[in-house]
Amino acid sequence: MTAVEERRETVPNPYLEGPFAPIDTEITVDCEVIGDLPADLAGVFVRNGSNPKYPPPGRYHWFDGDGMLHALHFENGHAVYRNRYVTTEALALEQDAGEAIWSGVNERPNFSRPGGPFKDTANTDLVFHRGRLLALWWLGGPCYEIDVPSLKTVGRYDFGGTLASLTAHPKLDPVTNELIVFDYDVLPPYLTYGVVGADGTLVHQTEVDLPGPRLLHDLAITERHTILMDFPLMWDPELLAQGRTRVTFRPDLPARFGVIGRHAAGTEVKWFDAESCYMYHTINAWESGDEIVLVGCRIANPLADGDRERVPHIDVLRLEPFLHEWRFNLVTGTVRERPLDDVMTEFPRMDNRLLGRPSQHAYSPHIAPAPELLFDGFVKYDTTTGDSETHLYGDARYGGETVFAPRVGASAADDDGYVLTFVTDATTGDSEVIVVDAQRPADAPVCRVRIPQRVPIGYHSWWIAADELAPSTRT
Repeated sequence: MTAVEERRETVPNPYLEGPFAPIDTEITVDCEVIGDLPADLAGVFVRNGSNPKYPPPGRYHWFDGDGMLHALHFENGHAVYRNRYVTTEALALEQDAGEAIWSGVNERPNFSRPGGPFKDTANTDLVFHRGRLLALWWLGGPCYEIDVPSLKTVGRYDFGGTLASLTAHPKLDPVTNELIVFDYDVLPPYLTYGVVGADGTLVHQTEVDLPGPRLLHDLAITERHTILMDFPLMWDPELLAQGRTRVTFRPDLPARFGVIGRHAAGTEVKWFDAESCYMYHTINAWESGDEIVLVGCRIANPLADGDRERVPHIDVLRLEPFLHEWRFNLVTGTVRERPLDDVMTEFPRMDNRLLGRPSQHAYSPHIAPAPELLFDGFVKYDTTTGDSETHLYGDARYGGETVFAPRVGASAADDDGYVLTFVTDATTGDSEVIVVDAQRPADAPVCRVRIPQRVPIGYHSWWIAADELAPSTRT
């Protein structure tokens, strides 16, 4: 008997309701603009997210849903909205069946199922490399190529047959055009690290030794190094041996940061022990003399019990992240760390043109005091000082991850452009994209683009400048 046959009914879940509730329409429409659409804003803003096509069987987790892309294409004074499912092979099978086949991470996994115990939804992240938009999954697997601007799924993409699997949050070096990737698993090798070259093929891959399986989510790069993470958040090893999954956190273990040369062997990684914690998302890292500086969103204990009315949870996961800085001295092997703010923010973004090099600003969604993960504004940080300015969306209005879109002809300043995000009114369901001047974040939006359907709260996004859409970049 399959998991679906055992449990057909969907257990109520707040991440299936209100501003998170899935939609089942795919449209393309020219949108109404309130205000003046900037003439120097040209490109495609696209966001990924969890949107189950069929009622999920059993206990749903927000990370389970099928990938759905929402995009605005700014061109010739118009803003065109599109949304499409990421048509993964798993979703295609469920469409043939007319119902959900896979249960989610909250149900007992079926390791005998072809393709793995969990459905690869490609619902998590996006990266644009060599003219290709790629959708990725947080648990790791094949990525899916998405046509731009149509958002139609082209199919699996394996980098010319050289890389079959990777997880979300690879990093694109804006200077070398290398894509730095990683993957992790419940079986050895627990962590695999690699580099996709500017030609689009895997040019380096190595295994990195870990003491056991970990739940990893991100990495960071500098001009010459990569920072890997070994946090004490993991599948419970005893239950995993029984074919069951439950997340556990070991606060008695340090948070380890592994610094490795970009093309070095896994045996050359240099580990730095810091105070125990977890981090979903980094902002940036760079080299400063003998040190590597890393800035990200630190969570002291992702499973700690606490006020569930003001600190959001995703099932057992507690989201209480704060802006934090670590400094790793490559000569002495020491770590210095410090908090940069006491306001909860997550899903941070920056000017991708400076990734891996010294940067000043980040644009971090502000976490609302609510049981679910809702962002009621964003904070523009000076990540060198912790100074900040805040933009709030208004009562019962919630946004997602922002992107920074440099102006056409922008200077090198990492705030010479616009901050964009989808915003949904939880009361009316009305949705829009707001465009905010990045140099004046506390001001009202420069313009608002009305979306003719509700856009559910989602995950990660990408800005593709108009000059990146040239067909000549595709091979």
